[in-house]
Amino acid sequence: METFLEEHEVEMLAFIEKIVNIDSGSYDKQGVDTIGEILKRNYKDLGFHVIVEPQEEYGNHLIMQHKDAINPAIIILAHMDTVFPEGTVSERPFRIVGNRAYGPGVIDMKASHATVLYAIKALISEGNEGYKNIRIVLNSDEEIGSPSSRAIIEREAKGKKYALVMEPARKDGSLVSSRRGKGNYTLIIEGKAAHSGIEPEKGRSAIEELAHKIIQLHELSDHENGISVNVGLIEGGSSANTVSDHAEAQIDIRIKEMDQVELLEERLEKICASSDVAGTKISLEGEMNRPPMEKNKKTRALLRIIQDVGDEIGIEIEDTSTGGGSDASFTSSLGVATIDGLGPVGGNAHSDKEYLEIPSLVERTLLLATIIERLTQRTT
Repeated sequence: METFLEEHEVEMLAFIEKIVNIDSGSYDKQGVDTIGEILKRNYKDLGFHVIVEPQEEYGNHLIMQHKDAINPAIIILAHMDTVFPEGTVSERPFRIVGNRAYGPGVIDMKASHATVLYAIKALISEGNEGYKNIRIVLNSDEEIGSPSSRAIIEREAKGKKYALVMEPARKDGSLVSSRRGKGNYTLIIEGKAAHSGIEPEKGRSAIEELAHKIIQLHELSDHENGISVNVGLIEGGSSANTVSDHAEAQIDIRIKEMDQVELLEERLEKICASSDVAGTKISLEGEMNRPPMEKNKKTRALLRIIQDVGDEIGIEIEDTSTGGGSDASFTSSLGVATIDGLGPVGGNAHSDKEYLEIPSLVERTLLLATIIERLTQRTT
């Protein structure tokens, strides 16, 4: 398979260039659907059935498996959306400088689509039937928390033994074996407006109340145990000489273990149950929208298999934990052995300096193909 992939490296890069040069931000339905159509055609050419899950607001999701597949044991997850707005490609299209390729979404995760596609082509070229043991889910809204695809991912993951998630490898090549869970909340304060010079005593400052709450919320952080509470965005008031009658804050919460959710939510509710500034009203909206991906017994066992595969093909596999979210949390929370970060190596995702390490493209595609081969041997 390695020879096949080396012979097709230029073709893989051309494929990545093609899809990088299409804007496909999470809210750009037309762009994401264009990516989806390209991928659909490529997989159909390989004998895959493609089910389209249509969406009105976001891009359509794709579910694919080979026409000869029967109850695949492996689910592969990858997303087609990026964080970049329409017009980004015209400002900085795909380019290669030395051993790195640049462009919006090049590593998160358009290069991973080439990895999956060409891993399957490599298996087919070798006459290895591992490609019949996979079900692929490509979603369109991962970068905004997978609001329309989470239920699809969870549905498709049921009954699967292994989940391979195609987020990029870390800069040092590490795979991801655990992720913190994530919650998004909005705290809304209603006060009473008044002129700050003429009759400030008649006002009830929503901003003052919010200030008290921000301090209390940040005190919930327990970094040693993987809990962080961050008020990252605030707004309120109408003018400098008016006691504010409205203020709100966007709160990002991260947890290490599901057991932490109940106590943390109780503390949130307690903070918001009463006001420090008399006469203000408080409401809290939101939820924990991604469970943590925990490094449990099943995941450790899958990691050992992948490390053995790495040893055989000459790649040293390390793993790491990260605070960022991904769809790996959904499969892991269902009890499916899950490893993330199986895409190529790169860095600076979500920025204008995002890059792909080109030498990792063949290497990581070979790793994925060989993992599929090995897991198929264990499940058939």
